[in-house]
Amino acid sequence: MRAPRTERSRLRRLLIVMVLAAAVTAFTATVPLLRDFFDLRVYHGAVDTWIHHGGRLYDYRVPGTTYGFTYPPFAAVAMLPMALMGLHTAIAVCLLLNLGALAVVLRLLAGPDWRRHGWFGWALAVCLLALFEPVRDTFSFGQVNVLLLALVLVDAWLLATGRDRWAGVGIGLAAAVKLTPAVFIGLLLLTRRWRAAATATAVALAATALAAWVDPGASRFYWTEALWDTSRVGRLDYVSNQSVQGVLARLGETGRPLWAAAVLLVLCVWAWRARRAVAAGDWTAAFALTGLVACLVSPITWVHHLVWLLPSFAVLVRTGHPRIAGALYAVLCTSLVWLWFEDASGVDGFLGSNAYTWITLGLLLGLPVGQPRAPRWNLTRSARATAPALSPATPARTPGSDQPEPESGTDAATAAGDGTGDGAAVGRGLPRSASSEPTGSTRPAAANPQSSSARASS
Repeated sequence: MRAPRTERSRLRRLLIVMVLAAAVTAFTATVPLLRDFFDLRVYHGAVDTWIHHGGRLYDYRVPGTTYGFTYPPFAAVAMLPMALMGLHTAIAVCLLLNLGALAVVLRLLAGPDWRRHGWFGWALAVCLLALFEPVRDTFSFGQVNVLLLALVLVDAWLLATGRDRWAGVGIGLAAAVKLTPAVFIGLLLLTRRWRAAATATAVALAATALAAWVDPGASRFYWTEALWDTSRVGRLDYVSNQSVQGVLARLGETGRPLWAAAVLLVLCVWAWRARRAVAAGDWTAAFALTGLVACLVSPITWVHHLVWLLPSFAVLVRTGHPRIAGALYAVLCTSLVWLWFEDASGVDGFLGSNAYTWITLGLLLGLPVGQPRAPRWNLTRSARATAPALSPATPARTPGSDQPEPESGTDAATAAGDGTGDGAAVGRGLPRSASSEPTGSTRPAAANPQSSSARASS
């Protein structure tokens, strides 16, 4: 009797996945959220004009718009293979790369016990991620956010498992493509991972130098003019800008002193919490906190940039707060902020139009770090590993520590120092962790701000 019951269970699970996949497909096909690969059109058009038509990289504009390439020159160098493809081929390749990067992100966040979730668990996870607004925007814009997140999380895994030799390469490459991931170099410096910080800095500088060698004029223009011209990206007060600067801009406060003071306060909170996470051996939480602060302090954080919140949800789940993670995740699936697309005035506008910023800020303040319930990245390295850091399964009882005492029976680990110095490695493992109206629009608002022709991004 057991075999038929097992077969029925498999069929029931398959039916659930098929129904859920159909519902997700219907949602994404009918709800006006597709962006018509606007950003990928920018990348492809800029690279094609630059390589095949002798145009200057930063002079290109998508026909009918005022929007062009806004990334550092190395990003264009990395995208040179697109010069050999037609637009539709480039879209297909972009989708495959994003799917692969998303698989890497899920694998790293799930940790060593990823197999226990089985095909059913992973199918449900993919369907849920398809509803997550930052992820679906990244795919439909043809953006690079998930690729950068994967690069950074690989470095988190290297640090957590004591493989320090190559740690920093991913962060350096990500920072050379977009400036925001450079804040992770700050995390490495803050936690005294000097070797990884030096590697990340050297990789970023080498990539930037390569781009300068390929096109000195483009590099000169970007670093002296384009970088400082936020109008090339979009309006600061546009509702998609879910950063501290976006909140202030929607309040009419555009002065730099107030923004700088707010950013300094946010950075101080991040530095305090990130150091405590690393002291507890919780690199997953430290990287999650750094992704949060990157979104908050960046002058412009479009909704699709909020894929950096995914590690925070993983931390909430593995520390025993799945309901909180589910509630916050659900809000970020709703496109809530777009209700205030045309008018963000009043108390409801202040609260609703900045909803994603409040979630990010709340996670920065309250994300659990160094929890003993955390599953771990197992270390398969040889015994030559350098001094081990504390396992989060048995965090040290330090004054002011914000984690509870581990339960009896939990494996112990030995620490050399506080585990934050360069060369400190994990002895027993660590936690798993539209073509007509771009996002930063300076043009009149479309009747439907979320149609495929309504907005895009950079």
